[in-house]
Amino acid sequence: MWKRCLAATLFVTAAGAAAVHAQAQSTEQPVVKWTLQVIRDGQQIDQFDGTTTVGQARTDTHHQVVRHDVGCKDQPAGSIDLQRTVTVSPLQASASETILAIDAQETLESDDHPQTAEGCQLPPQPRQISASHPGLRVPAGETVSWQIVDKDPSLAYRISASLAPPPQP
Repeated sequence: MWKRCLAATLFVTAAGAAAVHAQAQSTEQPVVKWTLQVIRDGQQIDQFDGTTTVGQARTDTHHQVVRHDVGCKDQPAGSIDLQRTVTVSPLQASASETILAIDAQETLESDDHPQTAEGCQLPPQPRQISASHPGLRVPAGETVSWQIVDKDPSLAYRISASLAPPPQP
């Protein structure tokens, strides 16, 4: 009698586990493949790519160290790290559209090259840019532009996103 109860319990437990596993598979979040291009004054200067599960976030940082000559004798000045950090979080994804939350922090140089009263060149001034988009809608197969800075220099992000192909078994 006890063996039969144990067998029935094992069967129920195994069936329950299978049901939980099936439910977990059906509620798995979609995975989004995305590309974010950084456009400065109409030219692409950087690109971020990722594959991120809906509900997760991916943060990447890119560095570009620049050095400028300054003064009337064009002496090398100190260098500056123009750092760009982008966080992309897919909020929703379907075959027709992806919604992304995007946060960005940039150190950006101005287009101006100031001069001293004597006419000697100074390095361009860096500035910190922070931008956040709580829900950028990206239709499947299309690219969406998001303008971050209008001028001096202009800065925009071009984003494309789609469902990632399912993993092969």
